[in-house]
Amino acid sequence: MNPKIQKLKAEKEKLLAKRTSIDVRCDEIDAQITELENLDIVGTVREMGITPDQLAELLKKLMKSPVPSEKTEDQNETEQT
Repeated sequence: MNPKIQKLKAEKEKLLAKRTSIDVRCDEIDAQITELENLDIVGTVREMGITPDQLAELLKKLMKSPVPSEKTEDQNETEQT
């Protein structure tokens, strides 16, 4: 077999192994981010002294009539042009 083909196949294998390793690390980072976000949310709710039932009721109300998001200055400028 052509030595260039063998070399390219070997390089491809190395790259695939790196990609797999990077994908695993990205998944780990995503899990850590989610965990930290969850801890922040729980901490905020506890600071406010909201019970789980009160939180559930608040979320239900928000889902029924969501608060309109405020437009940023960039969005306002885009609409005006």
